[in-house]
Amino acid sequence: MSIDSWTLATIVGLALVTVLTRCFFFIHSKPWTFPKWIDRGLQYAPIAALAAVIAPEIVMTQGQLISTWQDARLFAVAAGAVWFIWRRGAGHAVLGTIVVGMAMYLPLHVGLGW
Repeated sequence: MSIDSWTLATIVGLALVTVLTRCFFFIHSKPWTFPKWIDRGLQYAPIAALAAVIAPEIVMTQGQLISTWQDARLFAVAAGAVWFIWRRGAGHAVLGTIVVGMAMYLPLHVGLGW
């Protein structure tokens, strides 16, 4: 197996970019401080990223918006959301959300073929 020069340059370039971005905050000797508006915005980054990944999986199939209400994902999301709102602040609200959502999803998907 031989690697051409373009592939090798791409691998090395990606490795350098990865190392630089991951070590960027350690290179500087003084601690980094962000303005308050950046700190506040960064608090929402994880939930925004999660929503960007999960939302298309809920409302789309094969790259198209779902066209029927008979989709197990819709009912699973609704059940999980109700559980989370009801149990908010409880110790295992997130785990319960997953369990309730899957308990709704599996019978509809496997049993009814939705």
